[in-house]
Amino acid sequence: MNALVVIAHGSESLEAVTLVNVLRRAEVEVTIASIESSRTVEGSRGLTLTADALWPEVEGREFDLIALPGGEQGARALAAHAGLVGKLRTQRQAHRWTGAICASPALVLSAHGLLDGKKATCYPSFRDQLLHYVDLPVVVDGHCVTGQGPASAVAFGLELVEVLCGAEKRRSVAQGLLAA
Repeated sequence: MNALVVIAHGSESLEAVTLVNVLRRAEVEVTIASIESSRTVEGSRGLTLTADALWPEVEGREFDLIALPGGEQGARALAAHAGLVGKLRTQRQAHRWTGAICASPALVLSAHGLLDGKKATCYPSFRDQLLHYVDLPVVVDGHCVTGQGPASAVAFGLELVEVLCGAEKRRSVAQGLLAA
């Protein structure tokens, strides 16, 4: 299994790092890609995030999962990136997994019609931008997993592990995190 985690200036650092960490614990091959002109991205709270690749290096590759951390500034940048939005549309049409947490379900997925007909969650201040908002830490509908925010990042990551690798792998990773 492989996953693409896309970051931009302002991405929520806690969510980005947690997501990558949890997926890698499950032995998912994770590529962190920056949509910025540099692999170094200024995440939230003054934390510097380093991507494995720039967007053009991953644009043509297929991934079992494309995941988006939140952070309002980062989510707005992701939503404005035409290449990413196109790739997310292709991902949905191919019935491959998409994950978004915090501001990204509303500002990226919903804003581009990628949650049409789907139940989803997001950071509560963006709930009015989701047609079928569900007030839960993590929601799965079809091939889409959404999470509420930083406090639900581990649960969100574990749900992504389960949909990609199965319940046993999720249990194993959760035990290692003392989240079981």
